[in-house]
Formats: sequence, structure tokens, C-alpha cells
Amino acid sequence: MENKSTESFFTYNKIECAEGLSRRGRLVVGLVREFNNNSLIKNHRENDRGNSDFDRKPNYPEHLYTERIELKHFPMELLRWKDTESKRVILMLHGGGYIGMYKSYYRTMAGLYSEVSGGAAVLSIDYRVAPDNPFPAALEDACEAYNWLRINGYDTDDIVVAGDSAGGGLALALCLYLKDKKEKLPRGLVLMSPWTDLAMTGASYREHADTDPVFGNGNSGVMENNPYIGENDPKNPLISPLYGELEGLPPMLIQVGSDEMLYDDSASLYEKAKAAGVRVRFSEYENMFHVFQAAATIMPESKKAWAEVGRFMEAI
Repeated sequence: MENKSTESFFTYNKIECAEGLSRRGRLVVGLVREFNNNSLIKNHRENDRGNSDFDRKPNYPEHLYTERIELKHFPMELLRWKDTESKRVILMLHGGGYIGMYKSYYRTMAGLYSEVSGGAAVLSIDYRVAPDNPFPAALEDACEAYNWLRINGYDTDDIVVAGDSAGGGLALALCLYLKDKKEKLPRGLVLMSPWTDLAMTGASYREHADTDPVFGNGNSGVMENNPYIGENDPKNPLISPLYGELEGLPPMLIQVGSDEMLYDDSASLYEKAKAAGVRVRFSEYENMFHVFQAAATIMPESKKAWAEVGRFMEAI
């Protein structure tokens, strides 16, 4: 039986700085807002979404090394520590609204996942994206990566699935699919600003439209009429896992910024998971933006988030 201190970890938390935002936090939020409102940069991002950085040479610290794995539809990269064979592994599913491919900063995130988990391996995948590959392509690829881990010696009890934004929704969809097929589920889920409702029904989509530095002020086009949905119902739980039956899912860590248009995707998931008896920690980071954890160790707020990921790993 787990002790009370461990169980007390699974609760709602509001995380804020005494002055509202750290100095670096204010700087990063300002840069993110300006970056997303710059028309030239927006046009470049639109054109770059269909390009992957997966073939770029990794640049990790000397104590880490990678192995590239080619599957039928997509490549994977397994990150491990030299001279150490950990039984534990994190399956990392990147974000990008199901239309953006793997980008270089996810290698930084993979390294951080390995560091805060005490040396776990990290499997990153460059799954297929829309519009060329609508639902269920991304889910099929996530399932194939999960099965690859099982076939290659990783026990499900040693697997944590982590994802940000669309990757967080995909991590949940993977678990719902596995549960439906009566397959063994992973040990836990790390969900950073997960996109759980592609029907976009949450009030925060409207209420935070002016304050969200990423998707506000007319930048929400990546979410609207998303081509990943195809001809399917956007409330299909394998597309929008907020509408799924969450009973029996593994422990979750949900992190979200208070200023996000997608805030309700996380808050509603927390309430539904808690009602379903899932052990869930929900952390709201005051004044933070969508997937602020990508700032890595640049600002105190993102450093706190990564430290919390480490505590979650310990708790499960």
C-alpha cells in the first residue's frame, strides 16, 4: 500500500510566482506573443509544418546516445544513457495539432524526460500527420511504437507515455484504445497542455482568445476544422479522449497554463478522470502559455514543471 504522502501528490495545484511572473517568464511570454503575431513568421511556420527535423543530427550531452529505428510508416529514436541499462522507458508523443511533424526542440524535451526520471530511456516517434494522413494514422503509429517497446523487452509496468498538446491527446487515445482491446496499459501518463477536445467546446476557447499568447488574436486556425478529424465525428473518444470512458486509466500528471485557450481541455479532463477514480495530479501554472515546458530550463516556471514531472515519476 502506498503511503499518504504519495497519495496526497494526486490533487489540484495552482503554481504561481510571488510577483505573478518571473523576469524571464515575462520575457519569454512577450517573445512568444510577438513570435506568434508576426505575419512573416506565421507564414514560415505554415509552410514548415509538413517538414520534419527528425533527420537532423542529434546533439545530446556525452552521457547520452541514440539509436534510430525505422518502422514501416515512420521513424523512431531511442535515447539512452551510456553504460546504463534502465528497464524504464518513456514513450514521447510530440505535439503539432496533428499536422506538424517532429521538431528539433523535442530532442531537448526527450533529454529532460530522461534526466528528471533518473535515467529512463526515451522513445520519440515521428508519427504520420494530416492532411495526408488523417485519423487513425497517428493513433496507429502510437500503437505500433508501444507494441515495439513490449516486443523489445520493456514491461508495460515500466512504460510511461508522455505527450504535449496533440501528443497529450494522442497519449490518452492510445490508452483508451488499449483498454478497449483489453491490452495492458502503461504505468502512467504525463500530459502537457493536452488537446483532448477537437470539437473545441470549452469556454476557455472564447474566454482566453485575447490573452493566449500562442493561439489568441486570430492564431487558432491550426485547431479549427482540423484535417486530422477527416469525415469522423470530432467527439469520437479516439480523436477527442475527453469524451471517452476514463475508468481504469493509469495515473496522470496534467500540466496546463492558466492563459491557454485549451485550458478547459485539461481542467475538464481532470474533473472527469477524478470522478472516474483515476489517480490524477492537475497543476495550473499561473500566467503560462501552451506547452510552456518547451522553454526547458530557461525560466523558473518551466523548471518547476520539469521538476514536477520527476516527482510524478517517483510517485508512480
